[in-house]
Amino acid sequence: MTTMETQGRRSGGRAARQAVRAAPLAENLRPVRAGMSGGQYRPLSEAGMARIHAAALEALESIGLGNAPASGVAILTGAGAVQGEDGRIRFPRALVEDMLAKAARDITLCGRDPRHDLLLSGQRVHFGTAGAAVHVVDVETQTYRDSTARDLHDAARITHALDNLHFFQRAMVCRDIPDNFEMDVNTLYASCAGTTKHVGTSFSDPSHVAGCFELLHMIAGGEAEWRARPFVSNSNCFVVPPMTFAEESCITMEACVRGGMPVLLLSAGQAGATAPAAIATAIVQAVAECLAGVVYVNAIAPGHPAIFGTWPFVSDLRSGAMSGGSGEQALLTAGCAQMHHFYRLPGGAAAGIADAKLPDMQAGWEQAISNVLAGLSGLNMVYEAAGMHASLLGFCFESLVLGDDLLGQVLRCVRGIAVEEDDVSLDAMREVCLGGAGHYLGNAQTLALMQTDYVYPAVADRLSPKEWAEVGKPDLIARARARKDRILASAEPLVDAATDRAIRAAFRIHF
Repeated sequence: MTTMETQGRRSGGRAARQAVRAAPLAENLRPVRAGMSGGQYRPLSEAGMARIHAAALEALESIGLGNAPASGVAILTGAGAVQGEDGRIRFPRALVEDMLAKAARDITLCGRDPRHDLLLSGQRVHFGTAGAAVHVVDVETQTYRDSTARDLHDAARITHALDNLHFFQRAMVCRDIPDNFEMDVNTLYASCAGTTKHVGTSFSDPSHVAGCFELLHMIAGGEAEWRARPFVSNSNCFVVPPMTFAEESCITMEACVRGGMPVLLLSAGQAGATAPAAIATAIVQAVAECLAGVVYVNAIAPGHPAIFGTWPFVSDLRSGAMSGGSGEQALLTAGCAQMHHFYRLPGGAAAGIADAKLPDMQAGWEQAISNVLAGLSGLNMVYEAAGMHASLLGFCFESLVLGDDLLGQVLRCVRGIAVEEDDVSLDAMREVCLGGAGHYLGNAQTLALMQTDYVYPAVADRLSPKEWAEVGKPDLIARARARKDRILASAEPLVDAATDRAIRAAFRIHF
């Protein structure tokens, strides 16, 4: 066979593979998707989980939590908790076990579009954004600037277009809005107007909840429609570690529960600072605090959808600074995921945080290691999985886009290796080896599996050095920026014009 014939066959095979890859693929045939089951990685033994559970129950019974608001004291003591002379609320073991029995399991977090509903069951994994970054990373100038409401809206629009990010939780603070109520309203609307995936938000003051619910009812088409499919959850830091209630956040949580909004019970201690330095004991404290939240929520409304949000972070003990990209952070998150499974509760924790200031090699390994362990541990909701830099101080749009590629590879690891009969059949080997072409390029099995079993990055480069040079040595960040710009240029409005006009007439919208 001549060189020209060989090149022709190779180019024809490549064209065929490209044509197959370009064809649309049914959702159920995609190689990775929301809600695949993890659980392959288990840093805690069964005995270790039982020991953490026992220690958490002891902490609740003997140490308890301080600083509950008056309404919380009434709710908790009415359910069977005990307020001591020191004012702390202590939780008898039997009370915790009773409330665990009432707690919601296998919950669905609704998207505004039902295609984006998230079933939080077992070890099903979902990745999304989160955080409260106060800066946007400008990769061109390598500087940080204040984040704005338009930035948040753009982040939601980009996330909406990224297949491997399954929900959008507020990732930035709208620092261009000095009024806190307007900030909360714009945070909510910027997120909901940018995506029909499930949205997470928080409220800076309990008095803002009613107005924000009015906005949600307008988006949903009425209160009944909202309650039937609540598409926003409240990320609620109801505790200030160690073991202290956050009064205003607790009052906000009570209002959200009564308003039909799912809640993320968020405990965010920092190991070595506001949580014990020992990784296992940091998990104990987070579990104890979130168990107190389970009692609190179910004493208000038994079976209300709540996410067990153990989010312990890590300190660099040399300086006390947060180290979200460390191996210890990855272990903490994976261990917390196991405790969620121990209680059979829907759970969430943080992963994907980079301490690096820019989307560089350091950011790559920091984001990858914690996202991989979170996915393999079967964490239901992986928050802060993309875009976060400088230990949550900076959000980067290009990093968000790159994160979609990274998470595609993570999800492929979560999916694992199939070893059913068809997967280990020798038919293709016989065909190729016994008188065949001697390679699997263009083989029927190869073509059949190239879309359903393999994940291809949208931005990352897999060219040979020669091909890379021939196309101008494309820069990864420039490619990410170009994809970001294409997404924003083509994004369609996701709130109808009449509703948008009504919302802008009722509230001061800043984007």
